[in-house]
Amino acid sequence: MGSTWQPDENGLREITQLLKESQSPDNQIQRQVQSKLEQLNHHPDFNNYLIYVLTRSQTEDDPTRSLAGLILKNNVRVHWENFHHTTQELIKNECVTHIGDRSPLIRATIGILITTIVGKAGLKGWANLLPSLSQCLDSPTLEVVDGAFSSLQKICEDSTELDGNDPAQPQQQPLDALLPKFIQFFAYPIAKIRAYALACVNCYILHRIAALHPHIEDFLKSLFALASDVDADVKKQVLRAIVTLLEVQPDILYRDLTNIIGFMLMRTQDTDEQVALEACEFWLSVADNAVGQQALAPHLAQLVPLLVERMRYSAMDVMLLRAEDEEDELKPDKQEDIRPRFHKAKTHSLDHDHVTGPAGDHTEDGDTDEDDDDEEMTEWNLRKCSAAGLDVLSNVFHENLLPVLLPYLKQVLGSPDWVLKESGILALGAIAEGCSEGMAAHLPDLVPFLLGCLQDSKPLVRSITCWTLSRYSSWIVLEDPNKYFKPFLAELLRRILDKNKKVQEAACSAFATLEEESGTLLVPHLEIIVKSLVLAFRKYQSKNLLILYDAIGTLAEAVGHELNRPEYVQLLMDPLITKWSTLSDDDKSTFPLLECLSSVATAMSTGFMPYVEPVFSRCINLIDRSIQGQLNYNTQPEIYENPDRDCLIVALDLISGLSEGVGSHVEPLVLRSNLMVTVAHCIRDPVPEVRQSAFALIGDLARAAFSAERPYLTDFIQNMALNMNPEHVSVCNNATWALGEVALKLGQDTRQFIPLVLDPLVCLMNRTGTQQTLLENTAITLGRLGLACPDVMAPQLPRFLKPWCQSLRNVRDNEEKASAFRGVCVMVGSRTEPLDTENFCAFCDGVASWQMPDPQLKMMFQQILSHYKQVAGDKWPQFMDQFPPHVRDRLTAYNL
Repeated sequence: MGSTWQPDENGLREITQLLKESQSPDNQIQRQVQSKLEQLNHHPDFNNYLIYVLTRSQTEDDPTRSLAGLILKNNVRVHWENFHHTTQELIKNECVTHIGDRSPLIRATIGILITTIVGKAGLKGWANLLPSLSQCLDSPTLEVVDGAFSSLQKICEDSTELDGNDPAQPQQQPLDALLPKFIQFFAYPIAKIRAYALACVNCYILHRIAALHPHIEDFLKSLFALASDVDADVKKQVLRAIVTLLEVQPDILYRDLTNIIGFMLMRTQDTDEQVALEACEFWLSVADNAVGQQALAPHLAQLVPLLVERMRYSAMDVMLLRAEDEEDELKPDKQEDIRPRFHKAKTHSLDHDHVTGPAGDHTEDGDTDEDDDDEEMTEWNLRKCSAAGLDVLSNVFHENLLPVLLPYLKQVLGSPDWVLKESGILALGAIAEGCSEGMAAHLPDLVPFLLGCLQDSKPLVRSITCWTLSRYSSWIVLEDPNKYFKPFLAELLRRILDKNKKVQEAACSAFATLEEESGTLLVPHLEIIVKSLVLAFRKYQSKNLLILYDAIGTLAEAVGHELNRPEYVQLLMDPLITKWSTLSDDDKSTFPLLECLSSVATAMSTGFMPYVEPVFSRCINLIDRSIQGQLNYNTQPEIYENPDRDCLIVALDLISGLSEGVGSHVEPLVLRSNLMVTVAHCIRDPVPEVRQSAFALIGDLARAAFSAERPYLTDFIQNMALNMNPEHVSVCNNATWALGEVALKLGQDTRQFIPLVLDPLVCLMNRTGTQQTLLENTAITLGRLGLACPDVMAPQLPRFLKPWCQSLRNVRDNEEKASAFRGVCVMVGSRTEPLDTENFCAFCDGVASWQMPDPQLKMMFQQILSHYKQVAGDKWPQFMDQFPPHVRDRLTAYNL
């Protein structure tokens, strides 16, 4: 380095001193130093000084040297392409030369710097790096080997060159040549180096399993040789390798699966919780296929109690959570405890339930139940992983798990030790879904026991009991209401007003689940429910208020217009509007409050009228502000931040809620505003969720304020056609649904738009794998287009009729389905040629899906069926015989 570049002593002294001062605890000094460093950053030799301090200034303290390396790393990340070639080569050479620095901190910093350069230039841009690091691995000096492996691990973890390759056509990558060498280091005498080597190879399992195949026997032999290793880091890497292999290519492990299960049972009991956590991940994956399930079955008697045992709070947990035992409702929330909440844009689906038809079970896409039963520790931990493992097992082995689990649970649930009792209650919640049928026989005894646990002196027992009971709420609402539902509701409302914040949170979340399951069963209890929720408003702090908003919104969705009573409106709206008026537009808690108001407005209907104008006006302001913020960012990103789209989405959704709730009363407000112009902007937004909510609003306004949006329909419908792409299912769904709503209002004037939208709709209708809700909305819209313009649509009927009928046959009777069938009937009646046999069979099957069509629709069915029967003549009985008995029975109701 001395022959290529030498630092000026005064410059080196100045920069070193600034680096030391920047670590001062005085914020003012930090800011002053930062400003000077930023000025020096423009000096052509500044990065040369930084690498010198990092690698050569060994008399300086390690934090100062490391800080120089981290500043250099940031400069490399942002400006590497602008570095002079000699500076680039200087930094590269110094990193490799000093990779074995005596200081672990400096070695780690050099490793980070190397990885950053590789991230910018690629391994091909530093051709001699890997040969140099490989040579370092052969060094007799431990620090050199350690530094080289530290860098190699970071390269393996971060390098994109390990990613994106087709396993069927593996392309040799520079790192692949090091694989055999990594495997050899599994036997290195120093544990830290063994862990490094394992970590490097684990990256190949995850990203380039094909590159590992030629070495797989040596790898497995060397891996299993480490089964008895006592070092915690080595144990974690061994476990990670097995779990990753099981997820990526399980067949590699099948021959050793029984032994591996035994090994994992042992490691799940490890005294090091992080090691046990790595082992516990195995149980989430091993039952994923028939081979794993078969191997696992003989071990359930040992595994299931072990998982419940590992679900207990550890002694350290109990010590850390001791504060949870207090009445802490008056203790201020910490800012870091208030987790961000992301709004989910509005998606329109048919307002109906599904039935299981002759074709088989119908499943509706929806959110998975990801209730966090244990939010006191935000990170993934052994307790959570064990509960997830038991959940997985229950969904594989179902009631066959219970003979093993229930005797053990009986012991822990009856224990005077609250930690044991709490783990048993958590286990009951974990198996609720998978063992629902088997547990039904035990719930008459267990539910009263759990109701008693809601009064336990330990808040953590009360909170986990709320969650577990909510997991059984579907059973509770179907059984004797006086024995189960009413006591659960009453106790849950008491827990909502608990003096412990964690119990409040769990009870409020559980109540939202119960609301979804109960629906109108809640109506007789609305007075006490509303009063309890309003009391909670006065007690709750910021974090739990967000959950309370959700519970109120869910209540509104569950009971609908039953909430539109003066006493309920006043009780609920006073605190909601008070909160609404005190929150600034920048406050993130505005979003869940807006969501809540959207549901409440829809349910309260005309009862919400006194609040419509101020709520609507603020939504318009939020939308305008968000759009302006986005325009500012697009034109001057160096000055403005990219605005949060949640604000825009939730405001659009709230106007949708207002439109659903108060109907045409919203139209004057829409006409006086610039809403239609902003909607036209939003349907072009690059963020799918914004377009999703904008199309939902177009559909809702077609019902409530059609005259306001009619001048914009050409633009709107053109964009609907552009968004009928199932790549973004929810956007496509809402665009399709909105078109059907518009067609109902536009009538014959829809004719001009049919050439634009017909092919995309027919394509969706016939596309395999289309999401069920999207299929249903597409069918509804096609039917409504037929109702509006039967002469244009009738010739197109054979292109989509069969899948159209199949998509709606399992939907219960409702008005949206009726309007679509009326449209199909009009199309059938308008055809100059009769339907062919295949399509007429599909139509008959669709007709048979109706339980009680309205008189008009029934007459339309009867006219069409009678006409075709007359045309068929003597062949009609033969035609009817091809249908299943239940279809024939339904069709004969039309006097056939």
